[in-house]
Amino acid sequence: MSTFLFDKIIFGPVKSRRLGVSLGINLLPTTAKVCSFNCIYCECGFNTPAKGAYIPTRDEVKTELIATLSAMKEANQPLDVITFAGNGEPTIHKDFAGIIDDTIAARDAYFPDVKISVLSNSTQIDKPSVFEALQRVDNNILKLDSAVDTTLRLLNQPGSTTVNAAWFIEHLKKFEGKLIIQTMFLHGKTGGQTIDNTTPEEIGAWLEALQQIKPKQVMIYTLDREAPTQTLQKATHEELTSIAQRIKSQGFDVLIGE
Repeated sequence: MSTFLFDKIIFGPVKSRRLGVSLGINLLPTTAKVCSFNCIYCECGFNTPAKGAYIPTRDEVKTELIATLSAMKEANQPLDVITFAGNGEPTIHKDFAGIIDDTIAARDAYFPDVKISVLSNSTQIDKPSVFEALQRVDNNILKLDSAVDTTLRLLNQPGSTTVNAAWFIEHLKKFEGKLIIQTMFLHGKTGGQTIDNTTPEEIGAWLEALQQIKPKQVMIYTLDREAPTQTLQKATHEELTSIAQRIKSQGFDVLIGE
């Protein structure tokens, strides 16, 4: 199992298949995976015991970000986007909203044309501070891997029993279109059960959800690195292309990352 953890607060820049040249920010420990989901496909692996694992402070994130952006500016390095990602769900950090404010200020000072993106699993969007902070970034990229409860639970393994597909759809609708939906498509087996979110039933339910949410863009992708669950397979290029065509036919902008 070749999953990995990001070993720094600020990492990269790296070439993102969906976002361009991206400087990453990891708000979680560098020695543990900490997330409100436990996705069977996550490149960082499954959640790990976080007892004693150090979470960076708001000031540490700010200091390291400013130092990195200053050095990149001095070296005339290209940059398209600053992306919150890393070893788990960034919005669970207690100072997430304040860190977003610091990041906007640093971006404006050094790379005013660069976008700020957040890759989130959507589990914290019912919290007012998180909801408002996500509305202040350029790209709030929010996960919805399935609109079918049983599939969602198999794929994402949410820590809370109160969240389900209807919960996500209702809260995602509150962004009034100022969001990007990101969906991982795959098939295989997990825990002895077959999983496939590319079936006609799955796609039909998911497209109905998009019609309610009305995102400004939809990002669809499949496995790129080895997953912690070894019995999963990529969605094919043909499957992604077919799904993309259906998204376009319903009036949405779509980006395919394979």
